[in-house]
Amino acid sequence: MTEDRKERQREKYRAADPAEGPLTTDQGVAVDHTDDSLTVGERGPTLMEDFHFREKVTHFDHERIPERVVHARGAGAYGYFEPYESCAEFTRAAFLQDPSVRTPVFVRFSTVQGPRGSADTVRDVRGFATKFYTSEGNYDLVGNNMPVFFIQDGIKFPDFVHALKPEPQNEIPTGASAHDTLWDFVSLQPETMHMMMWLMSDRAIPRSFRMMQGFGVHTFRFVDAQGHGTFVKFHWKPKLGVHSLVWDEAQECAGRDPDFNRRDLWQAIEAGQYPEYELGVQLVPEEDEFNFDFDLLDATKIIPEEQVPVRPIGHMVLDRNPDNFFAETEQVAFHTGNVVPGIDFTNDPLLQARNFSYLDTQLIRLGGPNFSQIPVNQPVTPARTNHRDGYHQTMIHKGTSYSPNSLGGGCPALAGADGYAFSHYAERVEGHKIRKRSESFKDFYSQAALFWNSMTDWEQRHIVEAFQFELGKVDAVHVRERTVEQLAHVDYDLASQVAQGIGVAMPEPGANNHKPQASPALSLDNLHGDGSIRTRQIAVLVTDGVDTGQLAQAQEALTAQGAVVEAIAPHDGKVLGADGNGYAVDRALPTVASVLYDAVLLPGGPTGTPALGSDSAAMRFVRDAYRHGKPIGALGSGVGILSTLEPEGLHIASGHGHVCTDRGVVTDTTTGAASEDFTRAFTEAIAAHRHWNRPPVRC
Repeated sequence: MTEDRKERQREKYRAADPAEGPLTTDQGVAVDHTDDSLTVGERGPTLMEDFHFREKVTHFDHERIPERVVHARGAGAYGYFEPYESCAEFTRAAFLQDPSVRTPVFVRFSTVQGPRGSADTVRDVRGFATKFYTSEGNYDLVGNNMPVFFIQDGIKFPDFVHALKPEPQNEIPTGASAHDTLWDFVSLQPETMHMMMWLMSDRAIPRSFRMMQGFGVHTFRFVDAQGHGTFVKFHWKPKLGVHSLVWDEAQECAGRDPDFNRRDLWQAIEAGQYPEYELGVQLVPEEDEFNFDFDLLDATKIIPEEQVPVRPIGHMVLDRNPDNFFAETEQVAFHTGNVVPGIDFTNDPLLQARNFSYLDTQLIRLGGPNFSQIPVNQPVTPARTNHRDGYHQTMIHKGTSYSPNSLGGGCPALAGADGYAFSHYAERVEGHKIRKRSESFKDFYSQAALFWNSMTDWEQRHIVEAFQFELGKVDAVHVRERTVEQLAHVDYDLASQVAQGIGVAMPEPGANNHKPQASPALSLDNLHGDGSIRTRQIAVLVTDGVDTGQLAQAQEALTAQGAVVEAIAPHDGKVLGADGNGYAVDRALPTVASVLYDAVLLPGGPTGTPALGSDSAAMRFVRDAYRHGKPIGALGSGVGILSTLEPEGLHIASGHGHVCTDRGVVTDTTTGAASEDFTRAFTEAIAAHRHWNRPPVRC
């Protein structure tokens, strides 16, 4: 296995808690008392000469740095990337050549709108930024969990963010898009329609960072050793599949556990259940640039996978949590302009703006031009520059700092003609200086319609409900009306349903000239991943009288497949099993809710578990899991608990020894150990994640 050069580099900067020796000041002066300031007498004024007090409080006062304007709330992890095979046929990038070479990475996931203190599960775009510490320098693939963006030209980015951020007069709402200014902007900018369809879908509320796609958004360019270019779009696909919350869950998670996604990532890595993603690319030969009915340089468009399949080229594993959130996750600095030989830009106007903006932002956030010396930002290759001085310079440079020079032996010298240096792609560019967007960027609705047409019935229902919720929070009626008019250009049925839900007039049919196309690759129904149940959180509801043998056997079978199983009871401590032995409880019902779990199991018992049927918290737990489409398993007398919900039309086991499966509800009235048939059926239900179109339950 290749040595992790980034981990070795980090070791030099780790500062462990001192095992011995006295407390000192920053200057190394020993301190004998740190609980009281230096004063004149016991009740007198504090003296200015108390250097220990001043140093301690001053450092505390300056512990925070400005948070990111966008993507402020994030979580990160280290890992590695390996290519499947050499990609030399289309890029000279060294880290994409040798399958035996592991490239260290740091990945930061984030939300866009809210501040650092906002909740994880808000409806928002998620950042998916990867820093590759390659042998040729740092390469940053700075993407999102959605393949398109709101605007086409970066000059509109300040306007978009100002509209998206909380209202200026009251700083409301936090971490949310349901407010007047955003929808005013959207209704006046039809180029946002495609992105708004993604934002109103369940893609905007991912179940986990480990179950979330990532995209490079822009069309970039691969360059091979001969200088030949190929257009490329980047895709990250999680091995666990792409899964989302539903809006009701997301809102409750924000209250139950605002750190839901951050905690999930941390705990999975700590448990050795390492998140894994496959890197794929869509490749377009330069001669085919204009063979599409959209512009490849338009960041509000995708290349449908049915037109250009995604080619897997490598995989990434995240296997280490940061040692210090501030030093690493908060101070990591990504930049679309950080590229290596073999990867270059296109003339996408949004990408061109990002190439300016990121560096400009980091200069103010991280205190000056030396932020690349922060350990998390350092490349693993030597950095030899003539840069000197500036804020937070940590190096003691000697000798010359200019080029060319003879006094320093000509060092650092320019790279020779050996093919290792970065050289910009030689693209012919000419034209008049104008402020005008290409006519090829003017199709604002066809791909929004493509997304809508690609959704299943339940996905479309969630999108309608999301539009109704968001626009229902908008006070300005004319903004509601104008947005519905925009939606009519996407799909008239969609616009009509939204209009009815928010109390505005039905729109006039839009001029829908787009083809009725669909892309199955866009539906969550087709993104279940490897079919495993690794890391799925399964709640087992127990109480006194539970069949502990049945419970232990079911827990062992599920845990063996990588699931995380927790026993939930009305109280902490232990429950008394039917065999008279105590069984340890992991969580008490008042501290959790079904929204924090992926599936529910109701074990049986001769006297115990039916008592859960009279526990309102337990019944709400089961009812919520049912209506959120989550897998539910019931054994023995546990089937009786489920039947008290009276799900109309749902098939539930009634005969002895018969496993019944219906829309993710798996039941077996057998007492004793769970059968292999039950375990298999319940596992398959969990792997499918959600089960919609269930009949309603009794209120």
